Amino acid sequence: MAEFLNILAIGLLLGGIYALVSVGLNLIFGVIRVVNFAQGEFVMLGMYGAFAAQAALNLDPYLAPVIVVPALFLLGCVVYFLLLRPLQGEPMMQVFATFGLLMVLENSVLALTRGISFSVASALSQTTVAIGPVQMPLARIVVLVAATVVAGGLGWWLRATVPGKAIRAVAQDRKAARLMGIPVERMYMVTFGVGAALAGLAGCLLSPLYSMSPQIGMNFIMPAFAVVVLGGLGSVKGAYFGGFIVGLTEALAGFYLDPALKHAVLFMVFIAVLIVRPSGLFGVAGAEEVGLREQS
Repeated sequence: MAEFLNILAIGLLLGGIYALVSVGLNLIFGVIRVVNFAQGEFVMLGMYGAFAAQAALNLDPYLAPVIVVPALFLLGCVVYFLLLRPLQGEPMMQVFATFGLLMVLENSVLALTRGISFSVASALSQTTVAIGPVQMPLARIVVLVAATVVAGGLGWWLRATVPGKAIRAVAQDRKAARLMGIPVERMYMVTFGVGAALAGLAGCLLSPLYSMSPQIGMNFIMPAFAVVVLGGLGSVKGAYFGGFIVGLTEALAGFYLDPALKHAVLFMVFIAVLIVRPSGLFGVAGAEEVGLREQS
């Protein structure tokens, strides 16, 4: 029984990581209707930002978001304005543009670091918490709590604040929102900035758990796509709960079957869910098509 509880704990903590990475990706798709291939690279930049903050300012990586999150928000706004805004109305070209951005960011960091692996230290990363027979690293618990707070806070912000309501209006009907005086392009830019900022937050919180490399974003983006589609495209709640489905599936399959088969089992579950619910567990049927029609 203790062994099973440990596997569940590992799955939940891994799911917290995937949920935190996926929330920003799903927000961007839900509003702008663009699958952002560079979201993993924004996570990577957040990790290197935490390293730079510790090297330059001796700042703990869990305090680095104070600097990194605003910086990634500004970078996201700039990327949208310079790269995606000119391609508005061309959704496939926007997807290709984000893939090109992935390659630019990855190779730029590779050139700057010469491929050397970096890591950051935090007192929390060396601490474990015992809950009954289960030993859990405090750093992973922080990520799980952060994912819960981010998902809940983002949902509240979208429902209760004026900018959040404007973003929801743009997501539902861009033309009607423009007629009501909402600055659609500004909302798109803010949304992309928020998505990049959330990826930067994830990078900071994950930096004590992983050795950094320019390619590390790929470790997160593929599971994040599975999370987003499983939970439902454009659903913040779906991204949160989808992260736990993916994390638990990987943990259980990796332990009880074979670690080499965990991704195969994950994508079998992925296919089964899509057969039963093509829009995902929390998605709205036809939401993707509505978004594409609005951009045409």
